[in-house]
Amino acid sequence: MFPPLRHIPIAPQMAAGSRAALNFLVVHSGLLACALFLLAGLALAGDYGVNYDEYDQRLIAWGNLNYLLGRADYIATSHYHDRVYSAVVELPLLLAEQAAGISDPHYINRLRLTLIHISFIIGAFFCYRLAWHLSGSRLIALLALLIFLLHPRLYAHSFFNSKDLPFLTLLVIALYLLERAFRRDTLGAFVLLGVAVGLLTNLRIMGAMLFPALIAMRGLDWLQAGDGGERKRILLTAGLCVLTAGLTVYALSPYAWTNPVDYLLTNLALTVNHPAVWPQLFQGEWLLSNALPPHYNAVWFGITTPPLLLLLGLVGMAAVAMRAIRRPGAAFRNTRLRFLLLLLAVFLLPALAASLLGSVQYDNWRHLYFIYAPFALLAALGGGGLAAALARRRRWPVGIYGLAAAGLGLILLQMTQLHPLQYDYFNFLVDRHTPEYLRTHYWMDQWRFAHRAGLEYMLKRHPEETLAVRVERRHLRTMAPADRRRLLPAGGGRNADYALTSAIDRSQPDLAFNSLYRRPYNTSLTDLRPLDSA
Repeated sequence: MFPPLRHIPIAPQMAAGSRAALNFLVVHSGLLACALFLLAGLALAGDYGVNYDEYDQRLIAWGNLNYLLGRADYIATSHYHDRVYSAVVELPLLLAEQAAGISDPHYINRLRLTLIHISFIIGAFFCYRLAWHLSGSRLIALLALLIFLLHPRLYAHSFFNSKDLPFLTLLVIALYLLERAFRRDTLGAFVLLGVAVGLLTNLRIMGAMLFPALIAMRGLDWLQAGDGGERKRILLTAGLCVLTAGLTVYALSPYAWTNPVDYLLTNLALTVNHPAVWPQLFQGEWLLSNALPPHYNAVWFGITTPPLLLLLGLVGMAAVAMRAIRRPGAAFRNTRLRFLLLLLAVFLLPALAASLLGSVQYDNWRHLYFIYAPFALLAALGGGGLAAALARRRRWPVGIYGLAAAGLGLILLQMTQLHPLQYDYFNFLVDRHTPEYLRTHYWMDQWRFAHRAGLEYMLKRHPEETLAVRVERRHLRTMAPADRRRLLPAGGGRNADYALTSAIDRSQPDLAFNSLYRRPYNTSLTDLRPLDSA
């Protein structure tokens, strides 16, 4: 008969090793989760197609690079209409492309997708760190990390969207450094915060919203300061942070070097009233992007965010609001509550401002994707707070975290089933209807990535043939070289075997919008139409 485990000499060492392993997993849970998601992202990056705006985005980088190297004055010339846009993301992507020595469009696109996604994973890690400092719980921090990563639409955008997702990433990093600066209260911490806010503002002028937040929070510290020396130090740190941020914006904006006033005014004008007016399909109606209803962003956010995350977010926001209402004076003294109120403001105020100002918006709520950073933090804190409130009942907190884990697992399963078209995720509030209902009520696949899936389908259907295809050239260029040799662009006397186009809703009347867009397109369904018996 075998002796009991406790009588075996190695058993204590095994138990100690198990405890050490478990402790290691808990302490490094955020880093390990990020590593797993990064490995998955590296494997999946090639499944996404080319960004619709990729050519213009790379042109921004080339214009800035040529200007910096003295090759051409693209920044100052009037025809370079994108000169006001930031190159803080696009220029590093271009430099990485040049350093890698690649010229094939397929591999350039693959590199861009990979690097953009890596930056998203870095942002997720900062979300984890910030949640840990706010809650003191690694479990809540891990929940924040998973909520940040497991939004289906944003996850897909984290590969191909080099505008909205980097802004989300930089915002969560800036929020982390803001909390860190007030916690450490050192000159170095505030200088680093200034650099982060400057980068954020350079990428989008909306990043300047952290300036009044910083001044207000530092002003409350100044009012509570005990003596003149401490007040001078508070003023010094705040002033140095703002100065550093301003210098960072200026240093990274070549167009501002020649005309800083016009740079600032143009950026503000583009934020409030962008000149590109496009048709948007929303709740079954075609609307111009400068005449959207006030509830536009709220509806899009509500129907494209998984219900579990919506529930946790509402709990977190309600908890913060109730605490501030019950103890209004605490916001003046309690730095943590002050920061939670800042998260609530960063989530609510930009969407409210966009509605009140009638800002031009298109492609669902993507211009406000950055508000998901504070939402993820509030949702995690809401889940943790709910578990803590039920702590008196021994098994209830475990049940709360168990339900959250099951819900996140379900979201991951849905993302896997939708891959690589997660950016067209809808929750049960509208997904109960038929695909035809969705197609005729909400604009889907605005980036037209489904065309890549169509090309891959054709190649599988005709494994040995060369096909002539009528499709946007950018999709052909970024296919793998071996596949590209089998896909020939139709035209020039060559008849098309297949036409890959976006579905057009001809039941809607024409709208008065930019001449570039002759008819409203609804790209929810890909029209893969064989033109002959092949």
